[in-house]
Amino acid sequence: MFVSTRSSATLSVSALLQQLSAQLAGRFGDVSVEGEIAGFTRAASGHCYFSLKDADGQSALLRSALFRRSAAQLRFAPQDGQRVRCRGRIALYEPRGELQFVAETLEPAGQGALYEQFLRLKAQLQAEGLFDAARKRPLPDFPRRVGVITSLGAAALRDVAAALARRAPQVELIVVPSLVQGLEAPAQLCAALALANARHELDALLLVRGGGSLEDLWAFNDPALVRAVAGSRLPLVCGVGHESDVTLCDLAADLRAPTPTAAAELVAPAREDLLQQLAHQQQRLRERLARRLDQMGQRLDRAALKLARPSQLVERERRRLLLQRERLQHALQNRLQLEPLRLARLAERLPQRVHEQLGQHRERLTRLQSQLGLLAPERVLARGFAWLDDGQGQALTHVAQLRAGRQVRARLQDGSALLDVAAVQQDPLPPV
Repeated sequence: MFVSTRSSATLSVSALLQQLSAQLAGRFGDVSVEGEIAGFTRAASGHCYFSLKDADGQSALLRSALFRRSAAQLRFAPQDGQRVRCRGRIALYEPRGELQFVAETLEPAGQGALYEQFLRLKAQLQAEGLFDAARKRPLPDFPRRVGVITSLGAAALRDVAAALARRAPQVELIVVPSLVQGLEAPAQLCAALALANARHELDALLLVRGGGSLEDLWAFNDPALVRAVAGSRLPLVCGVGHESDVTLCDLAADLRAPTPTAAAELVAPAREDLLQQLAHQQQRLRERLARRLDQMGQRLDRAALKLARPSQLVERERRRLLLQRERLQHALQNRLQLEPLRLARLAERLPQRVHEQLGQHRERLTRLQSQLGLLAPERVLARGFAWLDDGQGQALTHVAQLRAGRQVRARLQDGSALLDVAAVQQDPLPPV
């Protein structure tokens, strides 16, 4: 109960809140306010709830609501850190006695300072190539040990452990604890990431935490942590926040999961699925083995039938040899019959062939004799040439072999003569 100090009238709590609500409505009426969205949620009823705060970091906070009818007319998807302009009225929420702003319209008024910083960091790290799809690696098909980096008291750790226990109990979960919120969180997360990469028994890593506002998740936008995520030796799945939450670590990780539970489901195949695949492969192997055994059994039956009657094989080979003997005898008879005829034809052709060969040889001998006669020295001397020698039979062919006063012999067609050399003249060499 509330007791007024000005009068003895006593008001109930609801009556006092109603009077205050009326005073606020009469004092402010329709009002516009601008600020950053924080903690935006959309209920199953369609109503939206959020807080408005100043972009300059002041601690002032105004709880706000946007009811389903007005929310249905939104032309954008509100996000934490987004600067908006609201028009509505100030009211008291009587069940809790809280002051709230009931928005009738909501429209963007530019991004908030924190969100603008997020966009600048994103552009800077993207220019470094940390978000390139080409550098992302596939997850191992059958991991045995998976590391999870998160807070020991976080609900995300329980979600991951429950998902792996249900889905892949064969996978061992190793926790690397770290803060996930606050000023010290980025440094601790980097240290935890380095420690996890140093453990060679791990096959993959999970970096997870639950949802929250842009400020709550800001540690996962730290540039040093983003670079550490991109440089991780182990394949890394990042599951930070809810499906609508996106951090820079999500973009740098090898795989982004919408929630921590989804990250656990992505890193390890379901045990039931693996068992079904094994059962399918086992069934296929049995079927192929059965077919192979059937084929080999048929071959064995055929071989047994052949071995059961070896006399048939002997009889078949005997018939084949008899056929070959008959063919050979027939071929010999044909050859003996044809050979005398061939010899008779050769005997008829031999004299004629010998006569032709002798005629060809005589003609060739006559041509050679004619050619040899043309080259005889007597025929050359008959054309006016003379043969000079030194009297001893040594031919003289160069002027250098002669000297004045020397006696040489000249042989002509019909005899020879001794000549005395009176003078020697050497002709100039013809040009080449």
